[in-house]
Amino acid sequence: MATVEHSEATAPTGGDGGIRRRDFINIAAVSVAGVGAAALLYPLINQMNPSADVLALASIDVDISSIQPGQAVKTIWRKQPIFIRHLTPQEIQAANTVNVGDLRDPQTLAERTVEGHIQWLITLGVCTHLGCVPLGAAEGENKGEYGGYFCPCHGSHYDTAGRIRKGPAPTNLEVPEYAFTTDTVVRIG
Repeated sequence: MATVEHSEATAPTGGDGGIRRRDFINIAAVSVAGVGAAALLYPLINQMNPSADVLALASIDVDISSIQPGQAVKTIWRKQPIFIRHLTPQEIQAANTVNVGDLRDPQTLAERTVEGHIQWLITLGVCTHLGCVPLGAAEGENKGEYGGYFCPCHGSHYDTAGRIRKGPAPTNLEVPEYAFTTDTVVRIG
C-alpha cells in the first residue's frame, strides 16, 4: 500500500486579498470605536467648561471718569464687591510715608497700583479675616483709624492703600488683576 502523506492545508490568501480585507475590518472597527468613545467623552469634557454667565463676568470694564479725588465707589465683579478709590495727593503721600517694615503684610502703594496710575487703588471689597465687606467706599461710612476701610464684623482697620494696619485680618485687601484700556476705563479680570 502506498502511503499518502496528509499535510495541513493552509487557507488560501488569494494573493494577499485576505490580509488586506482583515486589516480593513480591523481598522474600521478601531475607527468606529474611537468615534464612539469621542462622542461619549465630549459631553463629559464640555460640561467642565465655564457657563455663559460665568464667562460674561470674567472681566468687566468700569468707567472711572466720574470718580473725584478722595472718592471711592463699589462695583461687583464675579459676585464679589470691588472698591475703586481715587487717591488724593495727600493720601498718596501718607501711604508712601508708612514704614513698610512695620506692616503685617508689607507692600508699598506702588506694588498695589498700576504704574502711571498710582492715584487709582482697586481692591476686592472683602475683609481677609472672615470675608465681611468693609465700610469706607460710600460717602459718610466709617473709614477706620487710618482713613481707608473699616471692617465692622471684627474691627480690622485698613489704610488708604488697602493695607491691614490694625485688627485680626491677616493680609491686605486683595488687588485683582486689572489694566487700564484708556485713561478713563479700567478692565478688571
